[in-house]
Amino acid sequence: MIRPVRAEEWKAAKELRLTALRDPVARLAYLETYEEAAARPDSYWRERTANGARGASGVRQFIAEAGDGSWVGNVVVLIEEAGSTDWAGFPVERRQGHLVGVYVAPGRRGSGLTKALFDAAVEWARGRGAERVRLIVHPGNTRALGFYRKAGFVESGATVPLADRPQERELEMVLGR
Repeated sequence: MIRPVRAEEWKAAKELRLTALRDPVARLAYLETYEEAAARPDSYWRERTANGARGASGVRQFIAEAGDGSWVGNVVVLIEEAGSTDWAGFPVERRQGHLVGVYVAPGRRGSGLTKALFDAAVEWARGRGAERVRLIVHPGNTRALGFYRKAGFVESGATVPLADRPQERELEMVLGR
């Protein structure tokens, strides 16, 4: 089942994020390390989860819940406003959704779960007036690149340098209509 996270589920949200950061490709997929995330206080996780639950601050977190209640996937969508700058300092030209924090447990990959998470996130973003939906991916994350292409995302031609590895650039991909 795909659903928005609830504010009181911050411990489960924290654990899922820490699990994602242990994935073999986490170095390519996320901007923080396991050690950085694990060191954050509970207040951080409470606030982060509450923001993702409300959706009012332009952030919505969706989780995939297995039949036994365990969490097996996640995506966060951010609404970026036209006229603002994004996390990398680039101008945002039109209201857009930005998918981040994508994770699906290894045993669930290839099952359609990631597509279901993306569908929920894109629907939420479009329902809030997003004219465009994008994501950023490291070119070395071939598994993710393959899925994103299959899901209808195409490379926009824009690249983003990594703050901690400026010689590397990530690709912006946008959802085709």
